[in-house]
Amino acid sequence: MVNVDTVYQRVLALSNKEQRGYITPQEFNLFANQAQMETFEQYFYDVNQFGRGPGNDTEYSDMLDILDEKIALFKKQKTLTTISSSAQLYNIPSQCYRLGTLSYRGREIEELNAKELLIVSSSPLAKPTARRPVYTRYENQSGGDMIEVFPKNLVGGTIIATYIKNLEKVVWGYNVIGSNALYDATNSKNFELHRSEESALVVKILALAGITLNKPGLVQIGTQMDQVMENKQKQ
Repeated sequence: MVNVDTVYQRVLALSNKEQRGYITPQEFNLFANQAQMETFEQYFYDVNQFGRGPGNDTEYSDMLDILDEKIALFKKQKTLTTISSSAQLYNIPSQCYRLGTLSYRGREIEELNAKELLIVSSSPLAKPTARRPVYTRYENQSGGDMIEVFPKNLVGGTIIATYIKNLEKVVWGYNVIGSNALYDATNSKNFELHRSEESALVVKILALAGITLNKPGLVQIGTQMDQVMENKQKQ
């Protein structure tokens, strides 16, 4: 977790240096959430990229370990809620960003698309059983996701899902005293990212503020900090 006020104060200190510009609390909250989401989504892109590296390469392995530690903060497990027990329909958790694995009585349930399900179900040898269950995913009428598990005659047990949860909104809460915005910890929400991301968030927010607000000085600061961080990583 990264403290939102720490990031805000660092952003203000850098943006105000040599009168390069001011970022309001509303602007900060907007950029903070965008920066957190971009960083979060980059994790999965990086996992995919480093996962393609040589299997015996220590550098690739170390990077994957670091990414796994960061993503682990968002890994959750939950028993799925039944929509219809007779039809084996279940709701996917509303906070689900990426669905991981589903299991029934300790056995992983394989995901199939509609075409694969049709082929498997018509085969006496490959059709789903309690020892070899499968599921397919649908969008319900309200726009949410649900799953249908096969076979339909599963008895007892529950469907357990592992998933990556969605990010919660970052908020730098404040009260206006006179003409000043003073930090309100009670109404604030910190970044959910790993504590090591603090400087990276500062860099992203500065760059986003500079681009959106048309303040070249802020972009320059963000770019310079980004270069420093990149050089440190190379060392």
